[in-house]
Amino acid sequence: MSYKVSFILPERELGRADIEFKVIEGREKLGRLRVSKGSVVWLARDKTYGRKLNWREFAEMMEQAGRKE
Repeated sequence: MSYKVSFILPERELGRADIEFKVIEGREKLGRLRVSKGSVVWLARDKTYGRKLNWREFAEMMEQAGRKE
């Protein structure tokens, strides 16, 4: 299945406004990924609150769970 990923770049310095990626698989919205200066937040489809990791936690999670590329 192919994924569609789109993003919105604010016209400000990163850290004052998040960069948001919308992730869609086929016709189904999987969620949104918000990237900021201090963390990443995953919001599952149509959820108001997400799962937040700081950059060190994110790096550790990717080392443990991510596939080698």
